Amino acid sequence: MRLVGRVAIVTGGARGIGRAIAEEFLKEGAKVVIVDVLEEELMSTAKELSRYGDVTAVKADITKKEEVEKVVKVTLEKYGRVDILVNNAGIAIQKAAIDMDLSDWQRVIDINLTAVFLCSQAVAKHMIKSGRGGVIINISSMLGFMGLELRSAYCASKAGVIGLTKALAVEWGRYGIRVVAVAPGYVATERVVDLIRRGIVNEAELKRRTPLGRLAKPEEVAKLVAYLASDDASYVNGATVLIDGGYTYNAGPI
Repeated sequence: MRLVGRVAIVTGGARGIGRAIAEEFLKEGAKVVIVDVLEEELMSTAKELSRYGDVTAVKADITKKEEVEKVVKVTLEKYGRVDILVNNAGIAIQKAAIDMDLSDWQRVIDINLTAVFLCSQAVAKHMIKSGRGGVIINISSMLGFMGLELRSAYCASKAGVIGLTKALAVEWGRYGIRVVAVAPGYVATERVVDLIRRGIVNEAELKRRTPLGRLAKPEEVAKLVAYLASDDASYVNGATVLIDGGYTYNAGPI
């Protein structure tokens, strides 16, 4: 119960890694606000997670500053504080760079990077004012370190998250705010499992390239995030932690 008394906001909390993080936080004693644009799934998830603790659902488009501010306002009105922010919401559009419309590029950047800035800025203002500091955890990707065909916008946005994490860690550390990033590899979320089922992603090849020989479980990512949010990681700031089973470092046969 490392997060007792803490209040956390988790974006993209309706499903996948975000849902797993919210569940882990609740089990660790935190009160959690889950945020998503998928209203039906959001409300269903909140109902299911309520068995573990105090959870609130807020539907919001976090690419819009006014809706981000609404999320923070609702959180403060209900719980009186914000101690942890997890910027988890993200999308990927699979398209060749040469054929990508500017609107597709902008949508990925808006959700994966600009929204991270907007949410961090809004929460940090409260954390600084409160004098208690806090923790901001940004979900990047191993593709922030690597290139992948048909994922130019995604790779750029996730690399941007890593750069933003470093900059905010330096700027806000003096206020007791730690900013860190987590970079997952392939995780067996509903989306990835669906891509495997449809033959878009080759599961056998993923496992072959991963030294541990399997995909991550969402709860494994969630446990790492919970550790980073806790006082056990009180001197971790500005770092990006890979959780990819060794995939990034596997150069393959020479």
